[in-house]
Amino acid sequence: MTEPTHPELTQIRLSKRAVDDDAWIKAFLERAPAGVLATAAEDQPFLSTKLFVYDERRHCIFFHSASAGRVWENVQRNPKVCFTAYEMGRVLPAERACSFSLEYQSVVVFGALANAAEPAVRVDALRLFMRKYAPHYQPGQDYPPIQESDLSGVAVYRLVISGWSGKAAPAAPDFPGAYRFEEVRPA
Repeated sequence: MTEPTHPELTQIRLSKRAVDDDAWIKAFLERAPAGVLATAAEDQPFLSTKLFVYDERRHCIFFHSASAGRVWENVQRNPKVCFTAYEMGRVLPAERACSFSLEYQSVVVFGALANAAEPAVRVDALRLFMRKYAPHYQPGQDYPPIQESDLSGVAVYRLVISGWSGKAAPAAPDFPGAYRFEEVRPA
């Protein structure tokens, strides 16, 4: 992995939660369904929820989106971005309300976002999206294989990774009273 420009950005404050295993981080990014991209326009941060794919071969993350809008406007002024994906586990009760905790896993990625202009890279990125989000559909069988001619009107952005960090807060399977948030929420 490339060393980050500012290593302090990827340093985890609570070291017992840090995951320093690049293989774990890559596997997490490959399975996480969505994440949040942070950009900024001058002093105003902006968050955008995104579907994404991690491309291990190119060591980057791809997004596809509209070719206009706040994310792209912000990136034109400042290409530095931050991206996170996470999985929430069980709520972990405690005797006092302020001591409740949570199981979770997350990855934070730092880097620069740019338009992936090369048609072959864009086609490859869209194929990765189909493999991740529609693995049960086969190109040439369930949909026409993606070609360069399909790229009209589709923007593909590449986050060139300069650093990342992983965190995890697991709990024992028999943690007393642990429950899933969605199980206790009224319908």
